[in-house]
Amino acid sequence: MNEFITVFQNRQEMLWETILEHLQISMISLIIATLIAVPLGLLLTRYPRAAEPVIGISAILQTIPSLAVLAFLIPFFGIGTTPAIIALILYGLLPILRNTYTGIKEVDPALKEAATGMGMNSLKRLTKVELPIAMPVIMAGIRTAMVLIVGTTTIAALIGAGGLGEIILLGLDRGADINLILLGAVPAALLAIILDLVLRMLEQLSKKAGLKTFIAMLIIAVLIVATPFIFNGQMKADLVIGGKMGSEPEILMNMYQLLIEEETDLNVKLEPNLGKTDFVFRALQEGSIDIFPEFTGTAIVTHLEQEAGSNDAREVYEQAKQGMKEEYDMDFLEPMEYNNTYAVATTKELAERYNLEEIGDLKQIENEITAGFTLEFKDRKDGYAGMQEVYNLDISDLKTMEAGIRETALANGEVDIIDAYAPESYMIELDLVTLEDPENLFPPYQGAPLLREDTLAEYPELEDILNQLSGKITDEQMRQMNYQVDYEDRSPNDVAREYLVSEGILDS
Repeated sequence: MNEFITVFQNRQEMLWETILEHLQISMISLIIATLIAVPLGLLLTRYPRAAEPVIGISAILQTIPSLAVLAFLIPFFGIGTTPAIIALILYGLLPILRNTYTGIKEVDPALKEAATGMGMNSLKRLTKVELPIAMPVIMAGIRTAMVLIVGTTTIAALIGAGGLGEIILLGLDRGADINLILLGAVPAALLAIILDLVLRMLEQLSKKAGLKTFIAMLIIAVLIVATPFIFNGQMKADLVIGGKMGSEPEILMNMYQLLIEEETDLNVKLEPNLGKTDFVFRALQEGSIDIFPEFTGTAIVTHLEQEAGSNDAREVYEQAKQGMKEEYDMDFLEPMEYNNTYAVATTKELAERYNLEEIGDLKQIENEITAGFTLEFKDRKDGYAGMQEVYNLDISDLKTMEAGIRETALANGEVDIIDAYAPESYMIELDLVTLEDPENLFPPYQGAPLLREDTLAEYPELEDILNQLSGKITDEQMRQMNYQVDYEDRSPNDVAREYLVSEGILDS
């Protein structure tokens, strides 16, 4: 409990900011879903033959996994709040649409006939009789949609939309830090409960006030959404720097920002923790971000779908640079020194028990061990797929998991080996052993800024500014910086600034 209180005190500013973002995204999505579903539901009551297929389509949309929806939307809408809101609207349509249609259809036919007998046309009958009676049912559908939307909004953080999911993802990345996960999950649950109570009160009022309650709810929701925009005086960013999940990309992003803002008048915005490689790369292609730190080996294997033609770091960089320019019109600036290559890691105890020194040594115990690999590593040619081919491995018990969970699983004895990155902080914390790769399956992975050619054409000064990091940062320095962020809970910005000042790149 004391640890949770400490985390809460250290993260208060981030917590309130993400709560506001979470509420804003949720309310925008709910308002739009309501404005679409209620009129559509009313229209379907006049054309009942179309009702079943339309409601069926909305039900199918809700069954599509949320991550799949986000991945599909990124090429069209980029990253950030827009694709997140579209996905949440799709998830909120069904309960509102179904309840609107059901609520109107279940109005007593005798009342409808009486209204018609009094000379009311279809529209007047709807507004004066059917809607007021059906309003509690419609409000119940809006309540259900709201709970779904608030819960699902946590995934918005994966594409840079913010919200409480940002804290949850940070906790997962920090080795499933339960205090950070709770700091994001508990407010999300409380937010859903509070909003549900408010809508329940409005639902009760709707039994007396009818349509007025619905209008009042929309006005309140619009005010909640509009308030942050009214008071938000943030300047629009000239450049957006994105990054994958983890402390290392965030440290590098802060270095880029500090250097650019020190030497130019450009305003730089950071979008950290955007998820896996494909998400971030699509965001760069689409233009939602302008720069992100990428690795030479990843560019060759993942983006270019090639094999590294050499194990020499410089030759791998030149291959990646040329390929990214020809294939995607992107520029790779000069790389840093450290090599963020993949490694297969295990505990000292297991390595000593089976005399494990090289990856190939795992062959003797492939049916006795449990591997914990990220999904990305499992499917990559320079990952487990390559290990199967190059080292003839076929591990019988292989579990896929998020990167931040695998080291915890190893420490708890739930898995025996994991895929790791050489500069990661948990290599220090858990005192892990890395198995040698004599067949050079894993190519060099040097980090370097990747940006589109049009960005560099618009801001040519970026090349000299960011190339100040060329040849800088050793494996040990990167590992220690990651450790400070992950285990000492230091700000990535402070760690980045401290390094740049110590190297004489930035004035103190």
